[in-house]
Amino acid sequence: MCGIAGIFNFPTADKSPSKQELTDMLTAIRHRGPDESGIYLGSKIGIGNVRLSIIDLSSGQQPLSIRDKRYWIVYNGELFNYIEIRRELEKLGIQFATQSDTEVVLQAYAQWGPDCLKQFLGQFAIAIWDNHKKELFLARDRVGIRPLFYTRSNGQFIFCSEIKGIFQIPSVPRNVNHKGLSQIFTFWTTITPETPFENIFEVQPGNYMLVNDQSVTSKQYWSLGFPEPSGYSNKSVDETAEDLRGLFRDAVKIRLRADVEVAAYLSGGIDSSVTTAFIHEVEPKVLNTFSIGFKDKAFDETSFQLEAAKYFNTNHQAFTCSSGEIGSNFYNTIRHTEFPILRTAPTPMYMLSKKVREQNIKVVITGEGADEMLAGYNIFKEAKIRRFWARNPQSDIRPLLLKKLYPYLPMMKDARTSVLKMFFGFKLGETENPYYSHLLRWHNTSRIQNYFADPVIASLDGYDPLDEVGKTLAKNFDKWGDLAKSQYLESTIFMSGYLLSSQGDRMAMANSVEGRYPFLDHRIIEYASGLPENYKLNCLNEKFILKKMMKGKIPESILKRHKQAYRAPVHSSFIGPEAPEYVKEMLNESAIKSFGYFNPGKVDKLTSKIELNQQVTEVENMALAGIISTQLLHHFFIQDNILVSPNDKPANLVVFREE
Repeated sequence: MCGIAGIFNFPTADKSPSKQELTDMLTAIRHRGPDESGIYLGSKIGIGNVRLSIIDLSSGQQPLSIRDKRYWIVYNGELFNYIEIRRELEKLGIQFATQSDTEVVLQAYAQWGPDCLKQFLGQFAIAIWDNHKKELFLARDRVGIRPLFYTRSNGQFIFCSEIKGIFQIPSVPRNVNHKGLSQIFTFWTTITPETPFENIFEVQPGNYMLVNDQSVTSKQYWSLGFPEPSGYSNKSVDETAEDLRGLFRDAVKIRLRADVEVAAYLSGGIDSSVTTAFIHEVEPKVLNTFSIGFKDKAFDETSFQLEAAKYFNTNHQAFTCSSGEIGSNFYNTIRHTEFPILRTAPTPMYMLSKKVREQNIKVVITGEGADEMLAGYNIFKEAKIRRFWARNPQSDIRPLLLKKLYPYLPMMKDARTSVLKMFFGFKLGETENPYYSHLLRWHNTSRIQNYFADPVIASLDGYDPLDEVGKTLAKNFDKWGDLAKSQYLESTIFMSGYLLSSQGDRMAMANSVEGRYPFLDHRIIEYASGLPENYKLNCLNEKFILKKMMKGKIPESILKRHKQAYRAPVHSSFIGPEAPEYVKEMLNESAIKSFGYFNPGKVDKLTSKIELNQQVTEVENMALAGIISTQLLHHFFIQDNILVSPNDKPANLVVFREE
């Protein structure tokens, strides 16, 4: 796993990309590749890479070139089926100089062009320079596991694995995008290709771009899709479970391909237990597993984590964090997310990956994607209950079903019907709305925008972030079943933009750890998409087919435990005796006023309420995290606090120049 960066010159550019510019960009993302680095410089192009060496440790250096230096590549990712593709290319007479998956990617592109992406099974961000065509090719994996950002400035096209690298180029303006903030304070993330910064965009998941003197074009090569209900698989539950078992076993097996040790996370839930079970099956040797728990018992799942570790006899290392530790580490969390976030949940993942790296482990397998692909989230069940309730909106009994979803939330345990109706009844009857499953969540989150400063509200001028969602929907979205629509929204917005980014790639790679996700193998995604809805959400039993598949293969207590969302303490991490000093600086009236995003009076009212130990709502917790993280975003990226230290350089830098 690595980090990549580059600059392409349009004819209007007044200078060639320089070694210093590329070095500064790579230095900013050195954490993504601490082992070695390289740059290729031509008259129109400069591309660079920082490498975290995992496959072909001795000869997989980048940038790498083939065919008399016509093609050059920098690559961030893993091509898990590189062995099979290599064999196919060798049958065509192609000879290889290395054992790396990087060369397979480049040779495949030279042979098949962009169509090579359809054969790739992996997680990647790719940049390839064709020195004959004078054309730059960029591509990103199907679901957005690996990041890739770009902008145009001063006659140049600039790209990088992280936004902080792009901001090393002095000509690139730094401004927070108010519409992007509005999207984040509704969906938890921006709607691709937008980011929190003006004129900084992401290469969209499942897309590739071609950049040359004439144009910048983007084309989709894959998208998440579902059949119409009449087209669902007609296989039995047992047959389906067996098919899924075979697919998942292979997905795990190829993700164990590495020339370094592969470990796993154990969260205490079914998903990480499933991945651990299959790793144990494929490679029965002792497996290193890691978990993090919380001193605040309302959030802690340590007992389930330890039970799973004992069941699989892993070499398990468990860590516990306090609210104070979360608060202090949140500072660096935002430096790496490069996005405001509405939860502290990414921070324990940042802390956990740091512990993993301290054990000299570079690769971990995790269970992300199972909830999206197999309908594990409460939001899917919530939508089903609300539809049932909407058929008899006067019922006092039907809303009580909602209490079953959140037994871990104190305010839900004793909630009366009237309270449930008030909270969950938002647009209850709009069951034909294509976003029905998410309307309540988006509405509640959007209330945080009440903290915006008047100038921000004025600049938005009535802007509705929901208008952006319709621009991204699949063409036949309206023909899908209710659950399919919900899964699509959750996967293409929340999973890609937040879960795999702010909570996934960015937290692991901050400590030079690569995450691998068997549930996000596109073969599993496509298979799961074609299953009947009741194979995934059976009444209110989530991930039904996965539980069927794993019966007797993971601890029964984990198999049957109630779904509990991964959460971390929020207000206790920022307000109180353990509050870090930076929080006071970010929330003081002068900082709130000078940064200009929030209303100082409303922020003060929020913090005063928390200081008085009054009950804090979920929306207020989100507001607090969102305000602090936005203030930190400004601190890091607008106030010039991310400049590269002159003494900090990428490791073992090698420079190639155009001949």
